[in-house]
Amino acid sequence: MEDFEFYTPTKVIFGKNAELQIGREIASRGYKKVLVHFGGTYLRETGEIDKIHRSLEDAGLSYVDLGGVVPNPRLSLAKEGVDLCKKEGVDFILGVGGGSAIDSSKAIAYGLVNDFPLEDLFLGKEKTDKIAPIGCITTIAATGSETSNSTVVTIETQDQGILKRSYNHDCARPLFAAMNPELTYTLPVYQTASGAADIMMHTMERYITQAKNVELSDRISEGLLVTVREAALKALTDPRDYEARANLMWAGSLSHNGLTGTGRINDFPVHKIGHELSAMFDATHGASLTATWSAWAKVVYKSNPARFARFAVKVFGVEMNFDDMEKTALAGIEAWDEWCRKIGMPTSITDLLGKTPSEAQMEEMAEKAAATGGGTIGLFHRLTKEDLVDIYKKAL
Repeated sequence: MEDFEFYTPTKVIFGKNAELQIGREIASRGYKKVLVHFGGTYLRETGEIDKIHRSLEDAGLSYVDLGGVVPNPRLSLAKEGVDLCKKEGVDFILGVGGGSAIDSSKAIAYGLVNDFPLEDLFLGKEKTDKIAPIGCITTIAATGSETSNSTVVTIETQDQGILKRSYNHDCARPLFAAMNPELTYTLPVYQTASGAADIMMHTMERYITQAKNVELSDRISEGLLVTVREAALKALTDPRDYEARANLMWAGSLSHNGLTGTGRINDFPVHKIGHELSAMFDATHGASLTATWSAWAKVVYKSNPARFARFAVKVFGVEMNFDDMEKTALAGIEAWDEWCRKIGMPTSITDLLGKTPSEAQMEEMAEKAAATGGGTIGLFHRLTKEDLVDIYKKAL
């Protein structure tokens, strides 16, 4: 087991009508004016934004709205949010939605209290431990951004094209997260499935490492993965199954707050591979992961077939072949693809995009992914640009 620090300061307010408590929660901390940041139109159409406004008003708080968040949130909107907050005297930022809205809120919070160009933070040119206070209302079970230290944005650059990049620091963990599973009842099927896949991948990326003697973390991870595997199918069958939705929502937080990675070191190689698909083609995040994971796995599994075999047995119930552990490992990879197909997620890039990327596009994605690790990525199995091109091709 590796040495680790585990820090989860976010207060979780979980259950029915949890979102109605946010006004009192913000006021109790001494803040006065709130930016309510969200995306799409469904929150207005369903009356959720009105409920949030009333909660703020009842607590004596002023507020200003900023909608417009899209999947793979744009840094350009975050910059608009920074300007709006400064103009309106906002002292608290409330993200409402899924990972895109929450990450966009975090980016605004960074920009509000730091003087450097905001893009420099995500391009690795600047570092900071300063951020404006943030809270969130989670409406999608997926990224776990409500309790994570991660902020992911899409940047339009003049010299490198469109990039999807992250900045990780514990200061970005929200002060509180209001989580009402009922708010996920009306999600589109694809969004529910993509979110479930993302939850699975956040733990799978932590679980499939070379770390030894992490039995407790392994069992926590396996329990979470089995729960999500089962709950996703239940929620897709009955969208108003509260218990399935609740398990998915809570798993989303636990999968990305660092718990399942304790005692291990990881660098999320499949996320880096998928981020380039999202940046270049605006692909849905969770779907970009299901489209590429098995291709990655088939390239790297021989570095530790026992780890993949355990994943197969413990998570998908594959029978262990003691005479051929590699066969068990490969059966687990196929079991993952089969689960993805059951929930309607793509298992190839062609399925994801409806077309095949060109050789030049795959070269560009591989180069950009490798650059995030200084030329190579992958602590489980080191991957060069050439390896990444091969993975993109195998995933077609």
